[in-house]
Amino acid sequence: MSNLTTKLADLINPEVMADMISAKIPKKIVVAPFAKVDTTLVGQPGDTITVPQYAYIGDAVDVAEGVAAETVKLTASTTQVTVKKAMKAVELTDEAVLSGYGNPIGETNNQIAKSIASKVDNDCMDASYNAQLFYDGSSSQIAYDGIVDAIDVFDEEVNTEKVMFINPKQVTKLRKDSNFISADKYGVGTNVIMTGEIGRIANTRIVPSKKVKEFSEWYSPIDGGDGNALTIVASGATTKQVNLADVTPSLPNAKVGDTVKKSTTAVYFNPIVKLQNDSETEEDAPALTIYLKRDTNVETDRVSLSRKTDISADKHYVAALSNTSKVVLAKIKK
Repeated sequence: MSNLTTKLADLINPEVMADMISAKIPKKIVVAPFAKVDTTLVGQPGDTITVPQYAYIGDAVDVAEGVAAETVKLTASTTQVTVKKAMKAVELTDEAVLSGYGNPIGETNNQIAKSIASKVDNDCMDASYNAQLFYDGSSSQIAYDGIVDAIDVFDEEVNTEKVMFINPKQVTKLRKDSNFISADKYGVGTNVIMTGEIGRIANTRIVPSKKVKEFSEWYSPIDGGDGNALTIVASGATTKQVNLADVTPSLPNAKVGDTVKKSTTAVYFNPIVKLQNDSETEEDAPALTIYLKRDTNVETDRVSLSRKTDISADKHYVAALSNTSKVVLAKIKK
């Protein structure tokens, strides 16, 4: 029987690692239940996507016999997003791989998958902050009444299922709310569907995340005739003006010429996302879409003189808010 020698190439196989990492990433992405993965760009030229946002045309109306129906205009706004590359690299020495101490290859797979999944989550959370529906709950801390008022901003006919992302610092306050149902007390027919889900309140699943932003100063849209209105300028703001760079951290869609008001109450920006459609008024477009250009690609680079192997993985994609009717940004007092 011939002797078999374990080679480093047998342990570090880019194709095998790519498959393993790709399989792990979806399980680690928190937003998976409501973010659609769109693969239409794979293998196609170009890296810029135009995302349309169509407004509802309204309910049908009664029309008398022989009378022509009035037409309405289908309106839409568009947003352009550009594909980018998320990448992470790990360096492994031969000694670490061959010593058998622990499982450096397996740990590398896990860490890279976790790293890329976390980046996808971050980008999806950032996309949710492009919401165009807002709830100002800056007068009180998180509680049932405020969450109910926030989800009412959806103006839906049926209270469909949703998820609300909260900052970990809000968890204790919410757990003590008498209307909060802990995930370990779900009844028959109700299951945990979100990674990190801790419970429900007002038919809304609660997921703590350190990615939830907090602001001590923030801006919100306001009518130009309001006495507190500030007009956004590119730079050099004077009285009744504010620089665009000061506004966009809390209002990413703001542009020069818009009017906003400034608030100084410390708040958390809690995204609330619809997981289902109101079948009466909504299309099937998901709240968020991950436009995939190229899925996880793993490569290795051998540094022979120092007996090291660099392992890198990348993913080409962009996350975008694809249905503005499905996200409310609730601003809740700290």
